[in-house]
Amino acid sequence: AAAKSVIIQGIREGERRVMQEAYENKHEEIITATVSKVDHETGNVVLETDNGRAVLLRSEQIPGETFYVGDKIKVFVMEVNKESRGPVVTLSRSHAGLVRRMFELEIPEIADGLINVHRIARIPGERAKIAVESYDERIDPVGACVGVKGARIHGIVRELNNENIDVINYTPNISLYIQRALSPAKISSIRLDEENKQASVWLKPEEVSLAIGKN
Repeated sequence: AAAKSVIIQGIREGERRVMQEAYENKHEEIITATVSKVDHETGNVVLETDNGRAVLLRSEQIPGETFYVGDKIKVFVMEVNKESRGPVVTLSRSHAGLVRRMFELEIPEIADGLINVHRIARIPGERAKIAVESYDERIDPVGACVGVKGARIHGIVRELNNENIDVINYTPNISLYIQRALSPAKISSIRLDEENKQASVWLKPEEVSLAIGKN
């Protein structure tokens, strides 16, 4: 019996190592997975991926998302666990990296290196802001990311449970960058504190909720 349990343990460790290596190759990448079980008590979702079974924790889901068995979803491989205990992999749909990778997959100019994704800020399920710049002055980076009548960005928005995505033009001019980042709110004035890397922004009362969001 002891020999049998040692053999079983060895097989499990071997399987775990194979899974670790498979996921390490996908670290910080997107993989497509199929929902195989939804645990209504914990809110966790069990997924089948090409590399075996994995769990999408409730904390890594987009708030308000509902999953059904058989759903195909995209997840971001956030972390690969090299220790012997705990889950092999941490998958996420709330990480900003998911948005970045989706833009790289969906927008050819980003994949080709003509447009650079400078920065992403995200409140999962509500809004994401993505600052882009073009290395070719003939290319409008925002227009290229959004597409004609929103055709390019629509698929990303749909995949992210209809999260609002604002694409803005990056600029090294800090005041203008802040102005664009807070759009569609109209800013009355900005005071920069370069030393402490802080900015004070003034808006009319009716513009405040537009700038800072619902919460």
